[in-house]
Amino acid sequence: MSTAAVHDHGVVHHEEGHEHHHDTFLTKYVFSQDHKMIAKQFLITGITMAVIAMLLSVLFRIQLAYPESKFPLLETLLGRFAPEGRLDPEFYLSLVTIHGTIMVFFVLTAGLSGTFSNLLIPLQVGSRDMASPFVNMLSYWFFFTACVIMISSFFVQKGPAGAGWTVYPPLSALPTAMNGSGLGMTLWLISMICFVGSSLMGGINYVSTVLNMRTKGMDLWKMPLTIWAFFLTAVLGVLSFPVLVAGVVLLIFDRSFGTSFYLSDIVVKGQVMPYEGGSPILFQHLFWFLGHPEVYIVIMPAMGISSEVMSVNSRKPIFGYHAMVYSLIGITVLSFIVWGHHMFITGMNPFLGGVFMITTLIIAVPSAVKTFNWLATLWRGNIRFTPAMLFAIGMVSFFISGGLTGIFLGNAALDINLHDTYFVVAHFHLVMGSAAIFGMLAGVYHWFPKMFRRMMDERLGYLHFWLTFIGAYLVFFPMHFMGLDGVPRRYYAFTEFASMQRWLSVNMFITWAAIMSACAQVAFLYNFIHSIFWGKAYGAKPVGRQYTGVDGTYRAYARQLARRDTNRLPLAVRLQQAGGRRRLYTANNSFFTNNEFKPSA
Repeated sequence: MSTAAVHDHGVVHHEEGHEHHHDTFLTKYVFSQDHKMIAKQFLITGITMAVIAMLLSVLFRIQLAYPESKFPLLETLLGRFAPEGRLDPEFYLSLVTIHGTIMVFFVLTAGLSGTFSNLLIPLQVGSRDMASPFVNMLSYWFFFTACVIMISSFFVQKGPAGAGWTVYPPLSALPTAMNGSGLGMTLWLISMICFVGSSLMGGINYVSTVLNMRTKGMDLWKMPLTIWAFFLTAVLGVLSFPVLVAGVVLLIFDRSFGTSFYLSDIVVKGQVMPYEGGSPILFQHLFWFLGHPEVYIVIMPAMGISSEVMSVNSRKPIFGYHAMVYSLIGITVLSFIVWGHHMFITGMNPFLGGVFMITTLIIAVPSAVKTFNWLATLWRGNIRFTPAMLFAIGMVSFFISGGLTGIFLGNAALDINLHDTYFVVAHFHLVMGSAAIFGMLAGVYHWFPKMFRRMMDERLGYLHFWLTFIGAYLVFFPMHFMGLDGVPRRYYAFTEFASMQRWLSVNMFITWAAIMSACAQVAFLYNFIHSIFWGKAYGAKPVGRQYTGVDGTYRAYARQLARRDTNRLPLAVRLQQAGGRRRLYTANNSFFTNNEFKPSA
């Protein structure tokens, strides 16, 4: 009797809750507090910003390939920023600045972490939602506001910010220095403050959810590697982003209130400015104290995603689960004491430069551990080469090839010669840009059925992978040789320098490879948008032992559990009884038998 009464009461309560919580279009799709919908919002916004950044890169690559040519279409599209069909030199720097800002912060930070942390953390730790769904919603809308402000800077009179994505003073601190130092720079600073607010709200939410809302029986060492990666990424963001805000606020003071935190002995157009006592090196310290942890804020979620995708599609547990976790923790700690390797040429004490060089080379050790474990996971695995698996393997490829060049740049003696050349551009576009993008795409292809209940077209996925993989190497690998020859980055044209004219044909080659890579993304965009509405319904076709999602999973293993077989399972799983629905969750990557399996209450 009591059981029936409880059951009946539960039904009545559910019905009443349904009546009082009827979702409208705004509450379900716009101002949603559901972590899965917020993940979709982050993903779609991130993809939109990535398309904008990609188009900006094509524009300035055309300038580098054909520096003396005129394209009337550019004047039609850009107006005063491309007089007579040629990019204005200051607007060229603005394009480089906004491209880098969008990709580093809005795509690879918010688009990657915001999407998959929101989607996977509650599902894989067994919680109903985030610790604070309302703050979670605010984090997205702060991010969206930051995107709108950043794009709006293209429509102000003097154009967007133009001091490079690192916005070094004095170009960023003097509103009269150049066109890109005016209102566009102010909008850049406001946008970044909104972005950091979004990141802090999201990061605190992710950390709180992982620490306080794990299901019964799941300790930290039973969490999937994806959750470890998202958790430590959030910790990095919470500790390092406030330093950037401090630097930005001081920069606003210098711009608007006449202070001299970063300015001293400045002469503009023959006029001595009244600034004294400041140091632009101070801004570099503040920026790179965030800037290097930011590298790992970008790459660690891609590492976690790729680890799970490779484990699932190799049909074997990840090799060395504990070593992978310790390497993530090691990267997190060491990333705070290596920022000085960006500043070897600022005149720092050689002893201090040596300290930063040593810590930089030490951080290669946990990265090498992860690489070894990925390769060991693939070794003798029963591999399914799905699009997601190919992108995960591509992530490892870029991480290795780009990471090896980091050994050169981490050496102070070599970095003095390679600093601010195309060698640096090649290095971070491979190890951070391409690797993180490939990790993000691996997650999109892998969890798309979970997010949208439909399947993406695999043939278009294969086309997308091969064109993008080949195109990325064709774009960035030749830049290493340009950098070794001393070709500096961010230059508008190299035709004035006889020693650099030899690289004009290489710039043309790189530009056409970039255009090919951009065209490859059309296949992805079509596949993504078409599949959301018209893709094959998820679950329409039997998937056998394929991992079908985060809270669905190996159907064959579910049958084993039902029969109480004593065979050892390929993946440690945990069965949770929740709302009358039995679910399998990946717990960790160690083996255990069915006799050790106990359903949670």
